[in-house]
Amino acid sequence: MSIVAQSRRSDLPVRAAVGAALIVVALLDIWLGGTVFWGFACVVALQMAREFWSLVRATSSEVTTGVAALLTPLALLAPELGGPRPFVLALIFVAAAIVALITRRTQIAFGTLYIGLPIFALVWLREQPDGLLLALWALALVWATDIGAYFAGRSIGGPKLAPRVSPNKTWAGLIGGLIAAGLLGAGLAQFAGLPWLLAAASPLLGACAQVGDLYESWLKRRANVKDSGTILPGHGGVLDRLDGMITAVPAAALIVWLQPA
Repeated sequence: MSIVAQSRRSDLPVRAAVGAALIVVALLDIWLGGTVFWGFACVVALQMAREFWSLVRATSSEVTTGVAALLTPLALLAPELGGPRPFVLALIFVAAAIVALITRRTQIAFGTLYIGLPIFALVWLREQPDGLLLALWALALVWATDIGAYFAGRSIGGPKLAPRVSPNKTWAGLIGGLIAAGLLGAGLAQFAGLPWLLAAASPLLGACAQVGDLYESWLKRRANVKDSGTILPGHGGVLDRLDGMITAVPAAALIVWLQPA
């Protein structure tokens, strides 16, 4: 067994414990909703933004500009200030444009969209009439995809999915992740009342999650780092755990918005 494999195996109990704790915290915040959920989402957003800007080698002044621009739409997502309205969504794009004008760096401006849009989408989902179920579905399908991909990839192996971006990902892992997302959607439809249209879209959203995972892997490879941060023992950064959510949750919100009444 290689040293890398031994290290991964020795880290598994820590990873499992931290992963379980994160899921419990997320489920509790989803259940509480309202201001508690918004506050939790904002804290997570600011940490992800810090890690993203670190990966693209932003200067301290660029980070300050990005955070200042992101704070206004995040604050306006608060239930007491009106929540996820179209005005706030537009303001996220305005904030990105302002950051681009000030910093002259599209990567810094993109970070405002990269973090702001999924947080808006997640809060919007939670504010819907069936928001508890919808927010749970949007996050749980990402978790299911990650778990399915991990175990299918390790047990089956086979051809690499994108070896230049993420050498450990395989096609078997991708398929396993999509199957897990589909089963999660079907289970929620059968036992929790999730619309079958959303259940059917779950594998597609699982694919979106994998795209987000690959994009973050590409960022880390360019930055020549293993993890986006060190805040989570055995996992790295917050962005390492939520990279799939960043692409899957906005897609989930769009599908919910477009579904027939």
